[in-house]
Amino acid sequence: MSWIQKLYETSLEIDKANLKREERPWPVSHMAKKAHVEITIDRHGKFKNARTLNWDEAITIIPTTESSANRAGAKDAPHPLCEELSYCAADLPGRKVRRFQEMIRLLEDWEKSPYSHPKAKAVKAYLQKESIFKDLSDSNIFPLKTINPKGKKTSVDDNKVFIRWRVIEAENPCTGTWEDESLIESWIKFDANQNMPNQKDLPFCMLSGQTVRIARGHHRFLRTSDDGAKIISSNDSDGFTFRGRFTDKKDDSGRQACTVGYVESQKAHNALRWLIRRQGYHKVEDEFVKCFVAWAVSCKPIPDPCANSWDFLGEEFQKEDLPASLADDIGQAFAQRFKKKLAGYKADIKDTEDIVVMGLDSATPGRMAITFYRELTGSEFLERIEKWHSDFAWMQNFGRDKEDKKKQIIFEGAPAPKDIAWCAYSSKAEGKNGIKLLNATVERILPSIIDGRPIPRDLVEQCVRRASNRVAFKFEKDGRQPDFEKCLGISCSLFKGFHKERGYMMALEEDRNTRDYLYGRLLAVAEKVESVALSFAKENRETTAARLMQRFADRPFSTWRTIETSLAPYMARINAKRPGLLMGYKELIDNICCQFQSDQFNKDDRLSGEYLLAYHCQRKWLKEHKRENGQWVLKSAGDVEDQETEPENKIY
Repeated sequence: MSWIQKLYETSLEIDKANLKREERPWPVSHMAKKAHVEITIDRHGKFKNARTLNWDEAITIIPTTESSANRAGAKDAPHPLCEELSYCAADLPGRKVRRFQEMIRLLEDWEKSPYSHPKAKAVKAYLQKESIFKDLSDSNIFPLKTINPKGKKTSVDDNKVFIRWRVIEAENPCTGTWEDESLIESWIKFDANQNMPNQKDLPFCMLSGQTVRIARGHHRFLRTSDDGAKIISSNDSDGFTFRGRFTDKKDDSGRQACTVGYVESQKAHNALRWLIRRQGYHKVEDEFVKCFVAWAVSCKPIPDPCANSWDFLGEEFQKEDLPASLADDIGQAFAQRFKKKLAGYKADIKDTEDIVVMGLDSATPGRMAITFYRELTGSEFLERIEKWHSDFAWMQNFGRDKEDKKKQIIFEGAPAPKDIAWCAYSSKAEGKNGIKLLNATVERILPSIIDGRPIPRDLVEQCVRRASNRVAFKFEKDGRQPDFEKCLGISCSLFKGFHKERGYMMALEEDRNTRDYLYGRLLAVAEKVESVALSFAKENRETTAARLMQRFADRPFSTWRTIETSLAPYMARINAKRPGLLMGYKELIDNICCQFQSDQFNKDDRLSGEYLLAYHCQRKWLKEHKRENGQWVLKSAGDVEDQETEPENKIY
């Protein structure tokens, strides 16, 4: 019951906020449906006009009964106001008379109650004229086709056309039934009055602690508008709800099961739906959707645990000026920016604030399960978010923004779980067929973020293997490899975070003498030598180091001999134009080779992901330094390097 208790408490906090109707959760005894046609009538029920609705304006809040909100299959349970033509059109060919009669009976009961409303009366008066199908036909509504945002056209059967209403009243400028607050309140009060519990044996709600009307059916449509799966199934006599657990389905007294009030259940489910729409991470595959959502019970804003550091910090924090003392320390500069951003959350979120992280998934269209659930205090949650982004911080290059092609997404920080899934599995985690793999990977990574557990080793190794297989990445026409750059940064991030006890820095560590680190540095220098020589000849092709990167990771010693031998003609070309620069490259190679321990250089064992850290850092170091007066010096902001102006992710 903990999850629904937290959602109910959240709903009470939402009620306190002064939100507009379109920003609030669904009202009690209401739901949202996609209407196809809007009919306008006057207060006496006289037809004015009808029009089809566009996709972006079709969502309509409609009143419901508990039965109609949970109807399925052949069950006839009308919504009281807005409905399909099979319920509200008495002149529809092949109609079911019983459906129309039940809807009119429901409207009549509403009209006779103390909570009747003029708009409901007008709709009933119009329906009783039994001319709705004729009026729509005369308005050229049929045949009806809908067009979704992707441009796909879908035909709608005449009996499935969903109707919503506008009622023109001189004293009320609000004509839409879904916009009229007085109509919404009128139905809520009427529905509550019709379902007052028996005073002799009042049932008990486990959420509010009061004797109230108990919910016999619970909400669906939690993740998407067509999501039929429920967290709490309705009782039935032939399904699997209580079989083997209860003697019968009449458990309103609470003697056999924990009972939840109708209003309380509605508020809790509406709050969950509202949270998913606003801040949930979910992927859609037909009717199967896995979603993750994190929230503060107080409804205060919290960091998204599924966001990467770029999205978390925002551009204003990525670009802000830093003290000169931090200019060369990438790791410390990132930590300062991150803590400054996190301080804004800490100012609002108390240490004892209740934070909930929940994951939902459904194996079938009708049953939903809570696959991940954690309750944390505000201090625990923020501490673990900070630890994740700090431990897994690395230099990331995600290439060009999909929306703004002129903007490059280059930042220091941690990748998002979905980025890690892409890095590990490539196209297998993309598209409709890869949704399940992507969702499963995100679910595996969440405990590492929320609980501080080590990230799965197989994910780290898979990302390292994929980054090493460089020839599998597409080369652009200008020689760039944006997907390789993205994969390289994510792989380095995971390896650094998995081995955080080793204290890797986001900068070249010239005093680190491990075999894997030194081999990674050699690979970067060899690649730079060949790329500079190719740029002198204005050739555009990949380097030997790039082609042999996978082989180098598997057999570094034997592959290095091949790469080093292939550098001879390129060194001669550089020597002809920039002998001082060639001397600098040779010194780098000699210095790196001298740092190997005597028995390590000749080993041909497979390299760990550590070589990628060194390769990435050494390549960045070479990009930021120039050869001047026999020394390597840091470039200034205005330097233009002769014959070496290729971007970091361009390979010749």
